[in-house]
Amino acid sequence: MKSYFLGVLCLLALMITGPARAEDPLGFNRLAIGEAAPDFKLPGIDGRNWTLADFAASDVLMVYFTSNHCPVCHAHDPRLLALLKELKGKSLAVVAINPNSPEGLRPDELGYSKYDDSFEDMKLYAKDEGFTFPYLYDGDTQKTAKAYGCLATPHVFLFDKARRLQYQGWFDDSRFSDPSTVKSQDTKKAVLALLDGKPVPVPVTRPFGCSTKWLEKKHEVATDNAHWEKAPVTLESIDAAGVAALAKNPTGKYRLINVWSTTCAPCVQEFPGLMRVSRRMGLREFELITLTTDLPEDLPKARAFLEKQRAVLPSGLADSLKREGRTTNNYLFKEASMQALITALDPVWEGPQPHTVLIAPGGKIIFRHTGALTEAELLDQVLKVMSNSYQPGK
Repeated sequence: MKSYFLGVLCLLALMITGPARAEDPLGFNRLAIGEAAPDFKLPGIDGRNWTLADFAASDVLMVYFTSNHCPVCHAHDPRLLALLKELKGKSLAVVAINPNSPEGLRPDELGYSKYDDSFEDMKLYAKDEGFTFPYLYDGDTQKTAKAYGCLATPHVFLFDKARRLQYQGWFDDSRFSDPSTVKSQDTKKAVLALLDGKPVPVPVTRPFGCSTKWLEKKHEVATDNAHWEKAPVTLESIDAAGVAALAKNPTGKYRLINVWSTTCAPCVQEFPGLMRVSRRMGLREFELITLTTDLPEDLPKARAFLEKQRAVLPSGLADSLKREGRTTNNYLFKEASMQALITALDPVWEGPQPHTVLIAPGGKIIFRHTGALTEAELLDQVLKVMSNSYQPGK
């Protein structure tokens, strides 16, 4: 009889926590409803270490795994702050934990944020978002994320006064940033129930968002880097008519066109940042096109520069270019008249380079800049338009 009940308990635990997955790292534990909160000692962005005991005074504790880079976190973090404002004065404590190892993140997984998941960028992200709770870093060892069973960011764990798990899963059921798209506020319902001493109506939901970036994934990042270093770099000549066709942008992508030359010091200075932005946005509807004004006979020199800078076409754009009948994202303007280039690309442009335009689908220029742009400045402009979270219809 005793073994029968043990079997039932094991089955219930499996139903609550789900089966182990092949991608779960060594030491990964799926915390079940009713289990005690694992202790931790983690550094916070405020310069001190935090432990579970630091939150002992509250009746309810929320352990909220989040990250700087994830678009779903960008949607849910503001809604968490709104909930805390609504429940101000209640006996609820919140601690946010970043579970991700920066070494487990590919560059193209950062396309929804100007920040990575490093400890230093956590400080900047929390300041931008207005975090009112401790934000802790688990990326070095990831012991806490494994102990709790953090599947993704965001992932919510709610504990009662005895620090037994009473809810785990999503913050709410919408991945979009618009609060009107939320239909089920399961974390809020669970918090209110616990504060009232009542059972949580739905104790388990399925967290969705960006998978936890385990250190064990660093070999995948290394493989991606190796592929990028070996990928071909191409350069073709183009005339004003060809530039005008690019500027019309009949695609669904945002198209960034940068005019440069190897003899332009500011162009050379900003180019590495352009490449990092291009790679970062590789999973989004975005394309960088480089357009050099080097002389036609200097095409080999320009190609060598592009090779050195790794001006690679992200693999996700290959099909799009094929549909357009194009084979490259790097061009050399071959005509003598610079006025022809200005007219074709951006009639507002006065002529100096580098010159950069961001073109929306359909051909409207929504951002233009003459002179060198830093990587951070460019990302700011791109994310203002493309959004740092998922949007309906996009």
